[in-house]
Amino acid sequence: MPHPYWPLFDVEVRTPRLRLRAVTDELATDLAALAARGVHDPAFAPFSVPWTDLEPPELERGVLRFHWRSRADTSPTDWRVPFAVEADGRIVGSTDLTAADFPTLRQFETGSWLGREFQGRGLGKELRVATLAFGFIGLDAERATTGAWHDNQPSLGVTASLGYERSGTRRAVRRDRADTLIGFHMDRSHYLTNVHRDDIEIVGADGARELLGLS
Repeated sequence: MPHPYWPLFDVEVRTPRLRLRAVTDELATDLAALAARGVHDPAFAPFSVPWTDLEPPELERGVLRFHWRSRADTSPTDWRVPFAVEADGRIVGSTDLTAADFPTLRQFETGSWLGREFQGRGLGKELRVATLAFGFIGLDAERATTGAWHDNQPSLGVTASLGYERSGTRRAVRRDRADTLIGFHMDRSHYLTNVHRDDIEIVGADGARELLGLS
């Protein structure tokens, strides 16, 4: 049965290899446990916000707070839509879309992570394609953006393989030091011509559009 008040809970994106599921409290708990088992080499810092540097149980509590906050702060002018990523019946990571003034700008940004035990299987590209499908097809976006530290080769590799255009660089704080973030963008025409696939199914987009202020 559809959720009577929060249609984002009904959203799924399905590909032949994985499924994006809207994050419920149960799935947030699964993601917290997965993150606690490791997301990256502790010597490396792939995220702008160093949430994985926390020790248990604060790391797990931080994951739960993140998802509660994302729901509480959702409005048509400022939102984050997170998904749990499932492959072969197991939760393997998370992906999300964020946007400000989306009804006017029709632009969203993506971010994601995989549990370390599930990396190196090509799932990073598959989940990015699924996330883009929800933004461009489910929400009728005109542009997607993403970014990564200059030395985050897995993320940069996925971005390059999908043909994003480089937007430029900026200085940002990374574990209390200045470092370089690289930004990228993809327009709708490129997505439809080069990335869109017919084997991706989106469920629950109409309810999500209503909640996010889209006619």
